[in-house]
Amino acid sequence: MRSKEGEKKRAYLTLEELRQLPEDTNTYKTVGKEFILEPKSVLLNEQEQKFNDSESAIASMQTSKEYLEKQIGELENNIKELLQQDPGLARQILSMTVQ
Repeated sequence: MRSKEGEKKRAYLTLEELRQLPEDTNTYKTVGKEFILEPKSVLLNEQEQKFNDSESAIASMQTSKEYLEKQIGELENNIKELLQQDPGLARQILSMTVQ
């Protein structure tokens, strides 16, 4: 999520800078070590797409995170209930050593 948030912020800042430029300004896109002349509109569209893609990826990841956190909570409760129902099992688990 942090990676996508950083990507979103870079796209937003780039968009803001591009929007301030006059329409007839020469704009360049980096491709590897080279710079290619591109119309301002193409670069604006690419940055808007990156921004939108990042936003949807972040939303999707947030939903997954919330779901997984809920699952963890449910599993913890299930384990607690199991250990409370069978104290012998709890003693067995505590007596086990990790090698």
